[in-house]
Amino acid sequence: MGRSPNFQDAFTATAMSLCINPKCAQPDHPQNDGRQTCQSCGSNLLLLGRYRVMRLLSDSSGFGRLYEAFDRSTPKILKVLKPNYSHHHKAVELFRQEAVVLGQLPHPGIPAVEPQSYFEFYPAQGEAQGETQGEAQGEPLHCIIMEKIDGPNLKEWMQQQGYHPISEQQALRWLKQLADILHLVHRQQYFHRDIKPENMMLRSSGQLVLVDFGAAREMTYSYLAQLGSTGGTRISSAGYTPPEQERGQAVPQSDFYALGYSLIYLLTGKSPTDAQIYDSLHNELRWRQLAPQISAPLADLLDRMIAPKASDRPKDTADLRRQIDQLLPTKADLPTTVMPAVSREKAVQQRLDKAIGADLTQSAIRLPERVWAGALAVLLMAGGYAAWQFKPARLLQTIPTQRVTPLRTVTDPGGSIKSLTYTPDGQRLITGGDDQTIKIWNALTGERLLTLTGHSSAIRSLVVKSDGSTLVSASDDQTIKLWNLGIGQQLRTLKGHSSYINALMISPDGQLLASASADQTIRLWKLATGQPIRALSGHKSYVNAVVFSPDGRLLASASADQTIKLWDMATGVLVRTLSGHLSYVNAVAFTPDGTQLVSGSADRTIKIWDVQAGTEVRTITGHSSFVETLAVSPDGQRLISGSADQSLKIWDLASGEPLHTLTGFDAHIRYIAPTPDWDSVAVTTERTVKIVKLPR
Repeated sequence: MGRSPNFQDAFTATAMSLCINPKCAQPDHPQNDGRQTCQSCGSNLLLLGRYRVMRLLSDSSGFGRLYEAFDRSTPKILKVLKPNYSHHHKAVELFRQEAVVLGQLPHPGIPAVEPQSYFEFYPAQGEAQGETQGEAQGEPLHCIIMEKIDGPNLKEWMQQQGYHPISEQQALRWLKQLADILHLVHRQQYFHRDIKPENMMLRSSGQLVLVDFGAAREMTYSYLAQLGSTGGTRISSAGYTPPEQERGQAVPQSDFYALGYSLIYLLTGKSPTDAQIYDSLHNELRWRQLAPQISAPLADLLDRMIAPKASDRPKDTADLRRQIDQLLPTKADLPTTVMPAVSREKAVQQRLDKAIGADLTQSAIRLPERVWAGALAVLLMAGGYAAWQFKPARLLQTIPTQRVTPLRTVTDPGGSIKSLTYTPDGQRLITGGDDQTIKIWNALTGERLLTLTGHSSAIRSLVVKSDGSTLVSASDDQTIKLWNLGIGQQLRTLKGHSSYINALMISPDGQLLASASADQTIRLWKLATGQPIRALSGHKSYVNAVVFSPDGRLLASASADQTIKLWDMATGVLVRTLSGHLSYVNAVAFTPDGTQLVSGSADRTIKIWDVQAGTEVRTITGHSSFVETLAVSPDGQRLISGSADQSLKIWDLASGEPLHTLTGFDAHIRYIAPTPDWDSVAVTTERTVKIVKLPR
């Protein structure tokens, strides 16, 4: 969602704006209220132009600080990686992965995140004074913005209840909810590894929410424990962490151990380390006598879940759910009104058809997946999980899937790859990274040919002039640099943007350069001289992508304000605004004849637009997470899309039908660059570029 231009109207004069710069001498400066920049250090107070931080919620986490922030009047949680971990690539990667994990798990039991929920914030350097300061940037802070749950965590809830033990009925209800959430998490090849009552929150609706997904599946607890400057920080929760995890060897069944002990806490009102439960002298657990309200079968299940050996616990989430279901009331025990005369399969299908009013196989579905999650939760309560599985063909199109074997792999040891492109002859691959360098590679062998330095921050975009003579780079340092590609010499630096530069594009005739920025503007430059021509304003949030029409008469810009704007290049006048996406628009591309425009969004859809009429032709669905990048083939017949769901999809552009799904990238796909002949495509995730043969 884009930032409202009246953001500050939601805050009264008494609201406190907090600066998150760790070096700020007075982050709660009394004159920060209503200001754009901190009056103590000059850092921006409106993060991404929309989030205002109000207070610190917790600094006790081992690796992150939690703040309350507001998007207008909507409260959010801002999680910031502590600065002493910012130089550890693995720690940063895992922190970023939390946002990706949450984005792939749409469920009412998991905190909702918006697309681009992970971002880097650059505080000002030093302790400058006043609104005009803050242009000099320090090292980035790594941030995640997410939903704030409208309720307490279960430890707080128990305190509110006077530590009164819950009943067996409530225990089964909550255990079922949590097992269903873990089933979704484990099915996506993640496991939580920090389950405890503090990480279970209770919505006002009664739905439990599992929070704090900072421990991604590749992460070992012993690894991050060694990253702290003092070496004393441990990712371990006393009493809830199983023995194998304490040794840095967590497995999916480790989540069952922690979940079992959490239920024991709720059933007894005693923590697992309480002397009434645990006899440390004899290493004996004596909890059953403190939970006389529950049956032996439930107690037996909990004992299996907390077995010292992982192999003695339920083998997977399906096994756990099966054992829970055996303890739930049978169908015969339910009131007859719960079991309608019509079959569950038919009832679920009828409800879906009535709610949507159309065959779900059609590509014009516009509901975001998170809306589906809420709707399906209601249907599943009536029809059960099995009913949801009866007719999956009506809900999702089947796309041929192929796990790719790369032709070659290019690995950058210097840092995360933020941008890439090919030279027009396809012989060289160029990458830009957060190590502030540009690297030029032999596309056939993967050998590094040249490294260009000069930027002072991450390089977000690269573009090469059609004759191969000039390379243009854009950076978070708010500058654009032009390079003689033949000798690797810097030609000039262009300045004018007031925030990060997200995208570049050269006009088809090679005369103009367009740059798009988080400052909500597009700037036009004469490529030959670097002379600024004009700035285009109108977007209400940062601009993510720009592209010229094939005849060079139009420029399309895509923004986090959920719109695409078309601009007349002769006059700089806004021609029209295309609206229809439900979240950030991340990528745009014209068809070769210029009659249609393709857009990809964090709402997980691709839209095709009629340029002349300004109308939507169709919506293409199929990705299960944000669509990050697009490319249209030179013949206009195929479309490639890359997504945070770790897949590439190839579509028939005329019909919108899926042709292929390419998997095997094992991480969020951020950028793609097809070779000029469209024989292969370069795909980047983090430090790696995989060059993949395109299927025909």
